[in-house]
Amino acid sequence: MTKNRLEAFSDGVLAIIVTIMVLEMKVPKGANFVDLRPVLDIFLSYILSFVFVMIYWNNHHHLFQVVRHVNGKVLWANGHLLFWISLLPFVSGWMGTSHFAALPVLCYSIVAFMSGFAYSILTKSLLKIHDEDSFLKKVLSNRRKELVSLILYSIATIIAYFLPLVSCAIFVLVAITWLIPDKNIEKIVKN
Repeated sequence: MTKNRLEAFSDGVLAIIVTIMVLEMKVPKGANFVDLRPVLDIFLSYILSFVFVMIYWNNHHHLFQVVRHVNGKVLWANGHLLFWISLLPFVSGWMGTSHFAALPVLCYSIVAFMSGFAYSILTKSLLKIHDEDSFLKKVLSNRRKELVSLILYSIATIIAYFLPLVSCAIFVLVAITWLIPDKNIEKIVKN
């Protein structure tokens, strides 16, 4: 099967997720800086989640530059990834409106972990259907960043209920490590 419909569907779902997240933010009642205080935590949560969605979109886009074909398992793996990412508006809004309370941060960390885990399943599904000498196998030969991210998300999940702000700091750390997509993919596509 070709990959075009999978890419188009994924792009559409991610665009809707970002739209839902921004629509959840309410405009402050007043016109002064002090009036922004009640929505500050919501805005910070939105920024974190927006960055996460963009990281997934960026890496998904880069990944599919070297993917030649897909199959049914890849379609389901991609759907699994989109499911977990689609929960970000809910947990992000809850985390922001609760001012980063323990349970909402715990739920956010579970969604973050499962999104990372689902991305890992997607990459494994793609690797299984591509030849050993494919560009995909070359660019995915080092998946250390995936593993480290899952470990960090696990730590964030374990401590979220007791140290929610430390979990949030871990989310930011993971995001920073993924801001720049794999340069190997860009090199291969360019050549």
